[in-house]
Amino acid sequence: MHWLFGDQLGPHFLTPGDEGPGHDTPLLMIEARSVFRRRRFHRAKAHLVLSAMRHRAAELGDRVTYVRADTYRDGLDRAARGRRVGVHHPTSHAALRLVRALPRVAVGPARGFLVPMADFTAWADGHGGKRLRQEDFYHWVRRGHDLLMDGGQPAGGQWNLDHDNREPPPRDTPSLRVDRPYRPREDDIDDEVRHDLDRWERDGGVSFVGRDGPRLFPATRAEARRALRRFVEHRLATFGPYEDAMLAADPVMSHSLLSSSLNLGLLDPAECVETAERAWREGRAPLNSVEGFVRQVAGWREYVWQLYWYFGEGYRRSNTLRHTAPLPDWWNDLDADAVRANCLHTVLAQVRDTGWTHHIPRLMILGSHALQRGWDPAAVTDWFHRCFVDGYDWVMLPNVVGMSQYADGGRMTTKPYTSGGAYINRMSDLCGPCVYRPGDRTGERACPYTAGYWVFLDRHRDRLAGNQRIAQPVRQLDRLSDLTEVREQERARGDTPP
Repeated sequence: MHWLFGDQLGPHFLTPGDEGPGHDTPLLMIEARSVFRRRRFHRAKAHLVLSAMRHRAAELGDRVTYVRADTYRDGLDRAARGRRVGVHHPTSHAALRLVRALPRVAVGPARGFLVPMADFTAWADGHGGKRLRQEDFYHWVRRGHDLLMDGGQPAGGQWNLDHDNREPPPRDTPSLRVDRPYRPREDDIDDEVRHDLDRWERDGGVSFVGRDGPRLFPATRAEARRALRRFVEHRLATFGPYEDAMLAADPVMSHSLLSSSLNLGLLDPAECVETAERAWREGRAPLNSVEGFVRQVAGWREYVWQLYWYFGEGYRRSNTLRHTAPLPDWWNDLDADAVRANCLHTVLAQVRDTGWTHHIPRLMILGSHALQRGWDPAAVTDWFHRCFVDGYDWVMLPNVVGMSQYADGGRMTTKPYTSGGAYINRMSDLCGPCVYRPGDRTGERACPYTAGYWVFLDRHRDRLAGNQRIAQPVRQLDRLSDLTEVREQERARGDTPP
C-alpha cells in the first residue's frame, strides 16, 4: 500500500518513480481525530483539511482505503494488516518520527517542492551552514530551474524587483480595482464535514477557534487549478506594486490565495511559477509582479521548507531574546472585539473570520505585536500553526521563530522585523480611524506599536546595538526625553488588549 498524508493530495504524489507508488498500487488515507484533540485549530482550517482529504478519497474511488480512526497508528493497523506500506517523506518532524517508528513502513523522498533536500544540504554546507541568506538561495534556484532567466542572466537584468513592489495603497479607494479571487462552491462533502465537526465539539474533547464557512479556499485539484488560472489571468498584473500594502476593507488585495492549495499538495510549485512566467513572456503581466510571485513560491516558500529540515528539531527551542511571556486569552481566542487599536483589531478579525491574512499583516501587525510584548516564540509559532488555513509546522517554525520573532538571533534574517506606527500608517489605511495616533509615544492616544517599538529596542539595546541594520534607531534611544515615561506606560499596559 501507499499512504497519502492529508497534505499530499495532488497527482504529483502518485506518479511512479522516486519510490512512488505504481499505477495500480493500493492507496491508504487516514483521518485521525487525535490531531484535533492535540491543538485548538481554527474551525475553517479543520474544515478545509478534512474536506480536501474526503474530496480526494472520492476522486480515487475504490483504489483508496479511507480510514477514520482515533490515531494514525490505529488506522494503519486496521488497514495495512501486516502489509508493507510506502509513504512520501512527511512534512513535519513529528510525522517523520511516527512513520520511522512504525514497522514495515518505507519512507521515500519528499515531493511537492522544487529542490531535493540533499541538494539544499550540499548548497548550505558549501556556505558553511551559516550565511544562508534567502537572496543567495533564490538566485541558485532560479539558475537551476531556469526560472525568469535569459541565458545566464536574470530576465530584465535584475534578480530583485522589490523596489517596484513596495507601493503604499492607493489613497482614493477602499479597495484595489481588481477582479475578485476565485471562490469555490461547497457541496455535500463540505456539509458532511461541517456536521462531523459540530458533533465532535458536542461530544467533547475537541474544540476550535475562529469562525467557519463558507469555505473560501480550494479543496480539490480542479478548484486549485481554477484559482491559479484566475489569479494569473486577472490578478497577477496588479500583484507586484501593492504586495506589501494593506487596506482595511480589502484584506485580499491582489494576492494569489494559493498558499493553502500548495501546502495541501493540490498544486505543484513548478506549475505555479511556470504559469506566471509564461504570462510575462506573453505580455500579459509585468515583470515586477511576476518576479514578486516567483520569489514567494520558488524563493521564500522553498527556503523555509529547506531550513525547517536543515536546522533540525532543536530549532524550535531557539529563544535568543529570552522571551517567555504567555499568550493572553484574548489573543488565543481571536477576540478582535476586545482590541481598540484599529490595525490589530482589523487583522485579528480577519484571522477570526477566515483563517487568513497576507504576509505583511502576519509579520508587521501580528508578529510585530508579539515580538514587542515579549511573548514566548514557541507559543507564537503554535498559534500561527493552529489559526491559519495554510499553517503547518514546517511553514510556521522558520517564519515565526526565525523571521517574525527573531528568536534565532539572526541565523535566518539580518534584523528583527518590527516597527512603530509610522510604517503601518504609510503602508495602510488602518491608522486614520484609530483611537491612537501613530506619532504619539505617550499619553491617552499613544500608539501601542510606536511605544512598543521603542520599549523593545530599549529592552534589547545591548544585543541590537551591534546590528548595522538597526543600530541607528538603537542610538536614538538616548535622545528620547520621554523614554522613562514610555517604559512605565508599556509596563502598566502589560498584555491587556491595546
